[in-house]
Amino acid sequence: MHELPELDVYRAALTEYFAGAQITGIEVTNVKVFQASPEQLERDIVGKMVWFVERRGKHLIFHLDNGKRIMLHLSLGAYLYKGTDDDQPSRAAQVIIRFASQTLYIIGLRADDMQMLTVKGIEEQLGQLGPDPFDKRLNLDSFIERFAKKRGSLKAALIDQHVLSGIGSIYADEICFEAAVRPDAKIPALDSQAWERIYVAMHKVLKEAISLGGVDDQPFSANDNLTGGYNDHLQVHNREGQPCHRCGATIERINVSARKAFVCLSCQKDQ
Repeated sequence: MHELPELDVYRAALTEYFAGAQITGIEVTNVKVFQASPEQLERDIVGKMVWFVERRGKHLIFHLDNGKRIMLHLSLGAYLYKGTDDDQPSRAAQVIIRFASQTLYIIGLRADDMQMLTVKGIEEQLGQLGPDPFDKRLNLDSFIERFAKKRGSLKAALIDQHVLSGIGSIYADEICFEAAVRPDAKIPALDSQAWERIYVAMHKVLKEAISLGGVDDQPFSANDNLTGGYNDHLQVHNREGQPCHRCGATIERINVSARKAFVCLSCQKDQ
């Protein structure tokens, strides 16, 4: 599943190419992924302008000028491609959105990954999400308060979308490494200094990942040289058996709350 950095890279690209553009057509080749009738698609989408694109948690939301919202969830293996009739992705797209001179191909969707909703509908589905890591109201004190009632491991809390929205397994591992805290550290055992390191690490890791294109390995367009650039900067995630870039110790894989996590036991001491 895509996490905050990958989706923010998509949000920026979609904004650059499609904000203010009129949708001239839409094709849904698999009705399970976007359960809207042809009449609804024609009435509510075709001819409408994309006002702007928002990222909210692990979702992208296309705001249309008629007040409707298209909410998109990209499951594991799903991706977006900007092309033309002559420049198409290698895999078949489940949804194709056409604009005047460009086409947005959406590939690898699963059932109900796309929905057409009202503002109320968006809130009903996403209203319980925790704050975005970049929410200006999320200062250090309010960040710590989000974890106050948790008793389990740090990684489990970081990827809990009701605590914070947008962080998944990859960046939880990277944040823990940057903060020198083990992902299996128990929440009540962490002191104020550890929490400050985690807070700072969260912003640093996510900002760097966004600036370097995240870890998705599917380009957004034929001339895309950004997407996936953070893969070469991963410190621990999916690097089991490889040397730590910082100290040279071997990266290990451990189990945390029934999930795998990657850790340098030499660099990450707090637990």
